[in-house]
Amino acid sequence: MTETSDHVVRIEIVRSDPAIPLPAYAREGDAGLDLSAAEPVTLAPGARRLVPTGLRVAIPGGHAGLVLPRSGLAQRSGVTVLNAPGLIDSGYRGEIGVLLVNHGAQAVTIGRGERIAQLVVQAVGRATLVEVAELPPSERGAGGFGSTDSRAAAVSPGSGGA
Repeated sequence: MTETSDHVVRIEIVRSDPAIPLPAYAREGDAGLDLSAAEPVTLAPGARRLVPTGLRVAIPGGHAGLVLPRSGLAQRSGVTVLNAPGLIDSGYRGEIGVLLVNHGAQAVTIGRGERIAQLVVQAVGRATLVEVAELPPSERGAGGFGSTDSRAAAVSPGSGGA
């Protein structure tokens, strides 16, 4: 059974192999549980691979699991999560796989049990879409992708722009 209380989410987990480490927080206060590779993999430069973790979880309703890169792995070797964040819906019961990509110039070998990603469990809301003829105004306005940066450049200190 999955339930939540006091911001602690109880998640049931099944390991395909008891030697595979359970996800764990490295330090008190960390947001992400470390996920490990269930099998060794070598990624050539530019290669991508779905790396199994050997884990299945039951994320409770009203929550989602977000699979995020490990910054150290990305910094050291250029390996990161390709579809970051990967999304684990509350109804998903299959094995957690981490889609890794090697952006580095050298092949990278990841060993069985090596930490490859982080799992962040997040409360999520449900949306009800309401179709309207026009949206209410906002401070940002109808500017599109990148419009915040272009507006900031156009209204620089001393430019007199409003």
